Amino acid sequence: MPLTAKRRAGLTWRTLLPWVVGALPVIGGLAVMNWQIEREMQASSQATTRQVVAHVERILDNLASAADALLPLAGSPCQQAKLRLRAEVTRNAFVRSTNLVRHNTLYCSSLFGDFDEPVNAGDYADGKLWLMDGNSVTPGHPLLVYRVSKGDQGAISTVDGEHLLTALRLIGPDEVLQLRVGNAWLGKDGIVRQGQPPAAAKANVQFGSTRYPFSVQGGYGSDRQGQLWRSHYPALFGLLLVLGTVSALVCRWQIRRITSPRAELRRALEADEFLPYFQPVVRKGDYRWAGAEVLMRWNHPQEGLVRPDLFIPYAEHSGQIVAMTRALMTHTAQSLAPYVGLLDDGFHIGINITADHCRDFSLLDDCRTFLQHFPPGRVVLTLELTERKLIEATPVTLELFEKLDAMGVKIALDDFGTGQSSLNYLRQFKVDYLKIDQSFVAMIGGDALSVHILDTIIELSAKLGLGIVAEGVETEAQRDYLARHHVDYQQGYLYARPMPAAAFLEALAAHASASRLPQAAPPEIMRG
Repeated sequence: MPLTAKRRAGLTWRTLLPWVVGALPVIGGLAVMNWQIEREMQASSQATTRQVVAHVERILDNLASAADALLPLAGSPCQQAKLRLRAEVTRNAFVRSTNLVRHNTLYCSSLFGDFDEPVNAGDYADGKLWLMDGNSVTPGHPLLVYRVSKGDQGAISTVDGEHLLTALRLIGPDEVLQLRVGNAWLGKDGIVRQGQPPAAAKANVQFGSTRYPFSVQGGYGSDRQGQLWRSHYPALFGLLLVLGTVSALVCRWQIRRITSPRAELRRALEADEFLPYFQPVVRKGDYRWAGAEVLMRWNHPQEGLVRPDLFIPYAEHSGQIVAMTRALMTHTAQSLAPYVGLLDDGFHIGINITADHCRDFSLLDDCRTFLQHFPPGRVVLTLELTERKLIEATPVTLELFEKLDAMGVKIALDDFGTGQSSLNYLRQFKVDYLKIDQSFVAMIGGDALSVHILDTIIELSAKLGLGIVAEGVETEAQRDYLARHHVDYQQGYLYARPMPAAAFLEALAAHASASRLPQAAPPEIMRG
């Protein structure tokens, strides 16, 4: 194969590493690598913990806003105030309930109206924040309560613990993270415990909020360092073991690995060997084709079709992915434009982009050129952001996304729920769609935790007004589950595998012909 394996992380960016290995003693090399792993773990732990603090602060801003707005109503009859309480719950995405307090008694609730429950100010850290392990409505279910008071009157707002768990699990999926309020703390298992949370075995850090009385403790388990050794540095470890006899050979081999794939990809690009494959995306309800994701395939003259996982990561690492994507968009437009009559108005075409595409405005010209091949409104171009490289919110990037939005180009977050920057992207950029990673879809009917995360993502998309696409749908059970949860679009082998342009157009023509039949086939036949 032209590229026989994915490059391991330790070998893709240290081009001079074989020379260093040849010069340093084996033990010294191991010590340096171990120090590097610990440093990366510490930096990652600090960044993730700060990000969780910032996210929880944004949640508490919602609670504080609701409570401050309701404080003037404290003391007024519940019948007069309860509609306002419920309005605050509707208006704020993270607020689960609002309540009014008079003489240390909760007398009015957005959930029940008139109520009678004592309020102990001592339960609240700094008199403001209380991490509960449940209440009479949802016992054993974590809640975060915000309290504001004036004299003997006050207002209380709460947020469901699932929002906190989502932040802990999605922002730091590989880390040990705990949210602490007063003497209570919450881990990823969703259980509220009392006392001091246990310190992480590796890269333990703790950051407190400067605006609210809570802190977040992060770090890694004891096995994380070994995992990084096995996943990032096995090739380097092997090189160190044979340093004394093969250092020169390893050096020459490494140089070839760096230069040969780059030259091969450049040759393939000039030979126009990168072709589009199309995987249909179906809409909810009638499961009619509403669009397609365009996937890149390499038609090598000797090896045939090369798997994308063998060349896409290296193309991104070497910076050649931009030119390859431009060629892919040209191929796609030229393949579909002569058959535009087969496409329904608003037919979505999805193209993957990375951080390299967002460093200048050339992507804007590529999108404009692509859309000019089709009548206005016939095709909706959707750019799917991948997270193999972090897209930074620079002035150029923000202006680029604004102009893409003005042009009608949609933005989707690919593999949502697996990357550490997905929530940041939602905050920084205007996003139109979330694409649920197939690993969550595959767990439908199996792993309860993954299904719980899947439900949370679907709920989040609904609250943010975003469209949602489920990838990797392979069974009818998965299809029906997603349909019951009103997922907008589905994509996977249950409907169609990726196919070349000719096969896609042939299948599209068949679908178009079927849609013009006077009577649609029964659901049982369509599902077969």
